[in-house]
Amino acid sequence: MFKIIAKDNKARLGILKTAHGELKTPFFMPVATKATVKTLTPEDLESCDVKVLISNSLHLFLKPGLEVLEKHGGLHKFMRFEGAIFTDSGGFQMIRKGFFVRADESGIIFRSPYDGQKYLFTPEFSKEVQMRIGSDVAMMLDYCAEYPASYEEAKRSVELTTKWAQKFPKNTKEQLSFGIVQGSIYEDLREKSAKDLSNMDFDGYGIGGLSIGEPKKVMHRMVEIVDGILPENKPRYLMGVGSPLEIIESVIRGVDIFDSVFPTRNGRHGTAITSEGMLNLRKAEFKNDMQPLDNECQCYTCENFTRAYIHHLLREKEILGMHLLSLHNVCFMIQFMKRLREEIEQGNLEKFKKEMERIYGT
Repeated sequence: MFKIIAKDNKARLGILKTAHGELKTPFFMPVATKATVKTLTPEDLESCDVKVLISNSLHLFLKPGLEVLEKHGGLHKFMRFEGAIFTDSGGFQMIRKGFFVRADESGIIFRSPYDGQKYLFTPEFSKEVQMRIGSDVAMMLDYCAEYPASYEEAKRSVELTTKWAQKFPKNTKEQLSFGIVQGSIYEDLREKSAKDLSNMDFDGYGIGGLSIGEPKKVMHRMVEIVDGILPENKPRYLMGVGSPLEIIESVIRGVDIFDSVFPTRNGRHGTAITSEGMLNLRKAEFKNDMQPLDNECQCYTCENFTRAYIHHLLREKEILGMHLLSLHNVCFMIQFMKRLREEIEQGNLEKFKKEMERIYGT
């Protein structure tokens, strides 16, 4: 299911096999929370060579609902995406306003923001929902504590996550199952959570509850602790991290999988991720700039339009500007990950890190 084919110190180059194809790791997943990557079509994703996405099973359960998804033959056919799809359980929505009611040993009670109706998500029901959605990888139901969290709250998140992990159905042929390590910023809790879940037969492991406001150095320390404990032969997924520098920092510590709204959110707010760094195309300096967004990029945006044109679209609040920037940013991240894999294979990751630090700052 997962094979490591090369290493550069702790960084790993591997292959993850899913029902919808083999994925080269490390890889980055654009976020399709509600069965769409914002502003992009399936053809856009294909043009960027996107092989895998992540959606949210709680959101999809609420809207459009399992009946609609099953009528289409599952999530892949519903959204016309032929690659692999991860689905999160919805545990992260515990820290989103309007969703969370309470949690206990049985699971989490969520409130629908649409009609106020309450639903109990047990570990077993979370897996059933994700099976019916038809994703390739199901993330276990987990307790995601807010930041900052008290030690007692973080301890409760670990205890409940472990109990739910024991109940979460695994080893289904159609779908891989990933556990999720919790523990907030407390080293002993991260160690306990990682050890507890390592003793369970998950196909891979997520590292949750990070990149939600804690200092970067603290996040790096938590990743180091967890990656030092999780099984070597299982993929590791740092949830919610997507900037180039943070991806490199995490890959160096042994992480294989990433997801984030970083490229699309930046695109919708007028910022391009380029080989020159982050460019805010709303600035007046781009009004007469005849260059493409990135001279090293071959995406549709860079091959056809100037910075001046995109600046004009953004200043006029035209949707096309957000679309073109989001398209470029996703393509850039996919090519960035390809370059990252090449650097691991060649043993040049530290040199690549220094190059990226010069471009994006430390």
